[in-house]
Amino acid sequence: MSQRVYIFDTTLRDGEQVPGCQLTTEEKIVVAKELERMGVDIIEAGFPISSPGDFRSVVEISKSVTEPTICALSRAVKGDIDAAGEALKWAKRGRIHTGIGSSDIHIRNKFGSTREKILEQAIAAVKHAKTYVEDVEFYAEDAGRADLAFLAQLTEAVIAAGATVVNIPDTTGYCLPDEYGRKIAYIYEHVSNVHKATISIHCHNDLGLATANTLAGVMNGARQVEVTMNGIGERAGNTSLEEVVMAIKVKKELGLYTNIDSTRLFPVSNLVSQMMRMPVQANKAIVGRNAFAHSSGIHQDGFLKHSENYEIMNPHDVGVPKSSIVLTARSGRHALKHRLELLGFRYDKPTLDGIYTRFLDMADIRKEVNDKDLMELVR
Repeated sequence: MSQRVYIFDTTLRDGEQVPGCQLTTEEKIVVAKELERMGVDIIEAGFPISSPGDFRSVVEISKSVTEPTICALSRAVKGDIDAAGEALKWAKRGRIHTGIGSSDIHIRNKFGSTREKILEQAIAAVKHAKTYVEDVEFYAEDAGRADLAFLAQLTEAVIAAGATVVNIPDTTGYCLPDEYGRKIAYIYEHVSNVHKATISIHCHNDLGLATANTLAGVMNGARQVEVTMNGIGERAGNTSLEEVVMAIKVKKELGLYTNIDSTRLFPVSNLVSQMMRMPVQANKAIVGRNAFAHSSGIHQDGFLKHSENYEIMNPHDVGVPKSSIVLTARSGRHALKHRLELLGFRYDKPTLDGIYTRFLDMADIRKEVNDKDLMELVR
């Protein structure tokens, strides 16, 4: 089995479904080009049947981006698939992503159907999509809550019908990591033709476990991950691209790799945040404002002695210019001394102790002490 993990970015489709985060076609092209530059393998550009704007976005992104595969979403409905196929005519490498619910909850309550009819509809959808493109991905929606035996049967059937990728999504963010990992392992153990397709994973963050579930899936054989920049997406969001990429990069013992240029993560995160008008939380892993900031005196002292004491990644690896020491009332003498020396001030210990006492009084009032405050302090 290949050790390469393919990055399927759905920022422009699933991520854009967040209320208030919709982009124009022109804005989507800008983001798509940055995703291409970063090394994303597949870009899910939109859901063509959903609106004329989404159809146009898939067309224009197909014309503007050449390296990644361009993917268009559809339901397992002929009209959806026709729209996706038409929108992808200009793609150098096009993929139709079609599918239907696989859990009994969805089969009964969403489709008013039966397992047998769902199986027939899935096979027909894949076969119809193959008339437009060779690369067809099938999604078994709500696989996180699906019966394992039926999920394996469905997976085997769509691969036999021509699916090149099968997506096993935890659509509602329901699974725990070991549970989801076992689900992927079950697919590999019970689907006789699984070697003919790539198994993909698409996790939501309803319980805060999207990245953990995605990594569990990868560790059990999946080789495509469906992710978004900054983890944006429906409800609590999707798996975060930057978290998965850096987990694979840092945890070398996994023996896996991606083709992502990780130094582009921070700039692209900022671009997506600005364009979608959705701030990144300060403590967000990898790209948050505080991801490489230190304010506790104990942490600052350890970091200044050797950065690896408190940082498992080099900020340059993700495109962050440098780590920062944030001076607050929790900061220690070492951090204050370091910042004063950067400003050109050196003091003996007794003098520094006096300044530190005054610094704590200032920090209690101002919460965060910047360089201007320090100049005032030493004067």
